[in-house]
Amino acid sequence: MARLLVTGGAGFIGSHTCLVLLKAGHDLIVLDDYSNSSPIALERVCALDQLDHNASKTRLKVWQGDIRDPLCLEALFSQAKSEGAPVEAVIHFAGLKAVGESVREPLRYWDVNLTGSQCLLAAMSVHHCRTLVFSSSATLYGYPKDVPIPESAPIQPINPYGHSKAAVEQLLHDLAASAPNQWRIACLRYFNPVGAHPSGKIGEDPLGTPNNLFPFVSQVAVGRRKSLQVFGGDWPTSDGTGVRDYIHVMDLAEGHRAALDCLLAEPAQLLTLNLGSGQGASVLEVVRAFERASGRPVPYDVVARRDGDAAITVADPAMAFQRLGWQTQRGLDEICRDGWAWQSANPSGYSDQE
Repeated sequence: MARLLVTGGAGFIGSHTCLVLLKAGHDLIVLDDYSNSSPIALERVCALDQLDHNASKTRLKVWQGDIRDPLCLEALFSQAKSEGAPVEAVIHFAGLKAVGESVREPLRYWDVNLTGSQCLLAAMSVHHCRTLVFSSSATLYGYPKDVPIPESAPIQPINPYGHSKAAVEQLLHDLAASAPNQWRIACLRYFNPVGAHPSGKIGEDPLGTPNNLFPFVSQVAVGRRKSLQVFGGDWPTSDGTGVRDYIHVMDLAEGHRAALDCLLAEPAQLLTLNLGSGQGASVLEVVRAFERASGRPVPYDVVARRDGDAAITVADPAMAFQRLGWQTQRGLDEICRDGWAWQSANPSGYSDQE
């Protein structure tokens, strides 16, 4: 098993992936600045993996720091090497991810997402660590012409967040081309990560007002918010609301493990894959499924469409199955069941325990 660096490992997707990687036998170093996450998530990851205090010190080490800080990265990689267990691969989640915020603060998004990735790759190169799984996004596809969306679809982002992810992918292509047969890279373009670990111990805890549908729905159901705004009831879909490809966060975490296994087992390559279910669900279908799971009403108001939204965004996940043998195992009902287990046990998120 490998020693891995997980950037942004205390976040929503990062924490669930850490759990999957620990259970697979890997040792982890997590780098996180906690700007949109909580150290409590990692404490609970250790508890779910039944790591005692001593084991957690060796199997999951935590560094609080910023990927834009070269001195922090140098110290992290150097210390790992001095311990006789250098970093062999990186799972890179760290970054900003709110579309609307990226429109308001493009300089910040380009700085964190692109400059941060550049600093990380520079440190990896110096320390001869050339295996990377990158957290990319389906926002690269913009307004898709064909649905389901294959990896060959045009890259045409429509907001600064998407542009920053596309720029990192281009940087990775350039890096791989500069050193043939050296870099092992997977760019994972995922669609709409939702749900939570079935224990209800870890889940999504966005700061402030949620930017995505699922945490907003769950916060309405638990009573933190009065109602949901549905942006557009006149889309060309079965019920007039937007359709998205929702992927359970545990399926997504397992997709990262599968991608890492592939990179470590095969020759150097640059792999680009969609991670999605290939099935679409409308906003109202999600609302009804969450009402069934929670036994609570989710009141909503239909308002005008939101700029930048598409009618239907659904993945073609065939390539991920072909290359990784990976496909989603959990459907919308399980997504809502597990999401409610998390939200009902943690009405105010991790702040309930702080």
